[in-house]
Amino acid sequence: MDAETAELRVLESAGRLFDERGVQAVGMDALRSASGVSLKRLYQLFPSKEVLVEAVLRRRDAAVRSALAAHGERTARGPYERALAVFDWLGEWFAEPAFRGCAFINAYGELGGTVPAVTAVARDHKEALRSYFADQTGALGLPPVTAGHLADQLALLANGAMAVAGITGEAAPALRAKEAARVLLDAARAA
Repeated sequence: MDAETAELRVLESAGRLFDERGVQAVGMDALRSASGVSLKRLYQLFPSKEVLVEAVLRRRDAAVRSALAAHGERTARGPYERALAVFDWLGEWFAEPAFRGCAFINAYGELGGTVPAVTAVARDHKEALRSYFADQTGALGLPPVTAGHLADQLALLANGAMAVAGITGEAAPALRAKEAARVLLDAARAA
Protein backbone atom coordinates (compact mmCIF):
# COMPACT_ATOMS: atom_id res chain seq x y z
CA MET A 1 0.00 0.00 0.00
CA ASP A 2 1.41 3.40 -0.96
CA ALA A 3 1.92 6.20 1.58
CA GLU A 4 -1.06 8.24 0.35
CA THR A 5 -3.46 5.31 0.69
CA ALA A 6 -2.05 4.42 4.10
CA GLU A 7 -2.38 8.01 5.32
CA LEU A 8 -5.98 8.22 4.13
CA ARG A 9 -6.86 4.93 5.84
CA VAL A 10 -5.32 6.08 9.10
CA LEU A 11 -7.04 9.47 9.00
CA GLU A 12 -10.44 7.94 8.26
CA SER A 13 -10.06 5.25 10.92
CA ALA A 14 -8.78 7.74 13.49
CA GLY A 15 -11.61 10.18 12.81
CA ARG A 16 -14.21 7.46 13.25
CA LEU A 17 -12.63 5.98 16.39
CA PHE A 18 -12.02 9.38 18.01
CA ASP A 19 -15.68 10.25 17.41
CA GLU A 20 -16.89 6.92 18.82
CA ARG A 21 -14.59 6.57 21.83
CA GLY A 22 -12.79 9.85 22.41
CA VAL A 23 -9.20 10.72 21.64
CA GLN A 24 -7.58 9.47 24.82
CA ALA A 25 -9.37 6.11 24.74
CA VAL A 26 -7.93 5.22 21.32
CA GLY A 27 -4.40 3.87 21.24
CA MET A 28 -2.08 3.56 18.30
CA ASP A 29 -2.54 -0.22 18.29
CA ALA A 30 -6.31 0.21 17.87
CA LEU A 31 -5.63 2.58 15.00
CA ARG A 32 -3.30 0.02 13.43
CA SER A 33 -6.01 -2.63 13.62
CA ALA A 34 -8.79 -0.39 12.33
CA SER A 35 -6.78 1.03 9.44
CA GLY A 36 -4.91 -2.09 8.39
CA VAL A 37 -1.69 -0.07 8.35
CA SER A 38 1.33 -1.52 10.12
CA LEU A 39 2.44 0.11 13.34
CA LYS A 40 5.79 0.97 11.75
CA ARG A 41 4.07 2.74 8.81
CA LEU A 42 1.62 4.43 11.17
CA TYR A 43 4.49 5.98 13.15
CA GLN A 44 6.29 6.94 9.94
CA LEU A 45 3.21 8.86 8.84
CA PHE A 46 2.30 10.25 12.27
CA PRO A 47 5.22 10.25 14.71
CA SER A 48 2.91 10.87 17.68
CA LYS A 49 -0.74 10.65 18.55
CA GLU A 50 -0.85 14.44 18.93
CA VAL A 51 0.34 14.87 15.33
CA LEU A 52 -2.37 12.44 14.21
CA VAL A 53 -5.09 14.24 16.20
CA GLU A 54 -4.04 17.54 14.63
CA ALA A 55 -4.14 16.02 11.13
CA VAL A 56 -7.59 14.51 11.75
CA LEU A 57 -8.91 17.87 12.96
CA ARG A 58 -7.39 19.80 10.05
CA ARG A 59 -8.99 17.36 7.61
CA ARG A 60 -12.33 17.67 9.40
CA ASP A 61 -12.02 21.46 9.43
CA ALA A 62 -11.64 21.59 5.65
CA ALA A 63 -14.60 19.25 5.16
CA VAL A 64 -16.87 21.22 7.53
CA ARG A 65 -16.00 24.58 6.01
CA SER A 66 -16.70 23.28 2.53
CA ALA A 67 -19.95 21.54 3.48
CA LEU A 68 -21.27 24.55 5.38
CA ALA A 69 -20.55 26.98 2.56
CA ALA A 70 -22.05 24.62 -0.02
CA HIS A 71 -25.18 24.16 2.09
CA GLY A 72 -25.62 27.92 2.39
CA GLU A 73 -25.19 28.47 -1.32
CA ARG A 74 -27.53 25.62 -2.20
CA THR A 75 -30.35 26.41 0.21
CA ALA A 76 -30.34 30.18 0.76
CA ARG A 77 -30.84 33.23 -1.44
CA GLY A 78 -29.10 35.89 0.61
CA PRO A 79 -26.99 36.56 3.69
CA TYR A 80 -29.93 36.55 6.13
CA GLU A 81 -31.02 33.12 4.90
CA ARG A 82 -27.41 31.83 4.76
CA ALA A 83 -26.90 32.79 8.41
CA LEU A 84 -30.04 30.88 9.40
CA ALA A 85 -29.14 27.97 7.11
CA VAL A 86 -26.18 27.21 9.38
CA PHE A 87 -28.66 26.04 12.01
CA ASP A 88 -30.52 23.86 9.49
CA TRP A 89 -27.19 22.29 8.54
CA LEU A 90 -26.42 21.73 12.23
CA GLY A 91 -29.81 20.09 12.73
CA GLU A 92 -29.15 17.65 9.90
CA TRP A 93 -25.74 16.85 11.36
CA PHE A 94 -27.10 16.41 14.89
CA ALA A 95 -29.71 13.96 13.57
CA GLU A 96 -27.09 11.66 12.03
CA PRO A 97 -26.83 8.35 13.92
CA ALA A 98 -23.04 8.70 14.24
CA PHE A 99 -23.20 12.22 15.75
CA ARG A 100 -21.20 12.34 18.99
CA GLY A 101 -20.70 16.07 19.31
CA CYS A 102 -18.31 18.53 17.75
CA ALA A 103 -14.89 16.95 17.19
CA PHE A 104 -13.18 20.27 17.94
CA ILE A 105 -14.99 20.84 21.22
CA ASN A 106 -14.44 17.21 22.20
CA ALA A 107 -10.73 17.15 21.32
CA TYR A 108 -10.14 20.47 23.03
CA GLY A 109 -11.92 19.17 26.12
CA GLU A 110 -9.65 16.14 26.19
CA LEU A 111 -6.33 17.63 25.06
CA GLY A 112 -6.58 21.39 24.63
CA GLY A 113 -4.77 22.33 27.80
CA THR A 114 -1.85 20.02 27.11
CA VAL A 115 -1.50 19.97 23.31
CA PRO A 116 -1.06 23.46 21.83
CA ALA A 117 -1.63 22.22 18.27
CA VAL A 118 -5.08 20.91 19.19
CA THR A 119 -5.88 24.23 20.86
CA ALA A 120 -4.78 26.10 17.73
CA VAL A 121 -6.83 23.94 15.35
CA ALA A 122 -9.94 24.15 17.54
CA ARG A 123 -9.62 27.93 17.83
CA ASP A 124 -9.04 28.32 14.08
CA HIS A 125 -12.11 26.21 13.35
CA LYS A 126 -14.33 28.17 15.73
CA GLU A 127 -13.01 31.46 14.34
CA ALA A 128 -13.84 30.25 10.81
CA LEU A 129 -17.46 29.71 11.87
CA ARG A 130 -17.55 33.17 13.41
CA SER A 131 -16.03 34.59 10.20
CA TYR A 132 -18.70 32.86 8.12
CA PHE A 133 -21.35 34.57 10.24
CA ALA A 134 -19.44 37.87 9.96
CA ASP A 135 -19.48 37.59 6.17
CA GLN A 136 -23.25 37.11 6.25
CA THR A 137 -23.98 39.85 8.81
CA GLY A 138 -21.63 42.24 7.03
CA ALA A 139 -23.50 41.65 3.78
CA LEU A 140 -26.74 42.75 5.46
CA GLY A 141 -25.55 46.35 5.37
CA LEU A 142 -25.29 46.65 9.13
CA PRO A 143 -22.74 48.97 10.73
CA PRO A 144 -19.45 47.04 11.13
CA VAL A 145 -19.59 47.01 14.94
CA THR A 146 -23.18 45.74 14.92
CA ALA A 147 -22.35 43.10 12.29
CA GLY A 148 -19.36 41.93 14.35
CA HIS A 149 -21.33 41.67 17.58
CA LEU A 150 -24.10 39.82 15.78
CA ALA A 151 -21.58 37.38 14.28
CA ASP A 152 -20.21 36.73 17.79
CA GLN A 153 -23.72 36.06 19.09
CA LEU A 154 -24.63 33.73 16.22
CA ALA A 155 -21.39 31.79 16.66
CA LEU A 156 -22.15 31.41 20.37
CA LEU A 157 -25.61 30.07 19.53
CA ALA A 158 -24.19 27.58 17.03
CA ASN A 159 -21.43 26.38 19.37
CA GLY A 160 -23.84 26.13 22.28
CA ALA A 161 -26.18 24.06 20.15
CA MET A 162 -23.26 21.76 19.26
CA ALA A 163 -22.36 21.27 22.90
CA VAL A 164 -25.94 20.60 24.02
CA ALA A 165 -26.68 18.27 21.10
CA GLY A 166 -23.50 16.34 21.84
CA ILE A 167 -24.63 15.81 25.42
CA THR A 168 -28.33 15.12 24.80
CA GLY A 169 -28.02 13.26 21.51
CA GLU A 170 -30.92 15.29 20.13
CA ALA A 171 -31.23 17.55 17.09
CA ALA A 172 -33.61 20.00 18.80
CA PRO A 173 -30.87 22.39 20.00
CA ALA A 174 -30.31 23.44 16.37
CA LEU A 175 -33.95 24.47 16.01
CA ARG A 176 -33.92 26.41 19.29
CA ALA A 177 -30.69 28.15 18.32
CA LYS A 178 -32.17 29.01 14.92
CA GLU A 179 -35.19 30.59 16.60
CA ALA A 180 -32.88 32.73 18.75
CA ALA A 181 -30.72 33.59 15.74
CA ARG A 182 -33.78 34.81 13.84
CA VAL A 183 -34.70 37.09 16.76
CA LEU A 184 -31.18 38.54 16.83
CA LEU A 185 -31.02 39.02 13.06
CA ASP A 186 -34.45 40.65 12.92
CA ALA A 187 -33.61 42.98 15.83
CA ALA A 188 -30.34 44.04 14.23
CA ARG A 189 -31.99 44.73 10.88
CA ALA A 190 -34.80 46.72 12.53
CA ALA A 191 -32.45 48.94 14.55
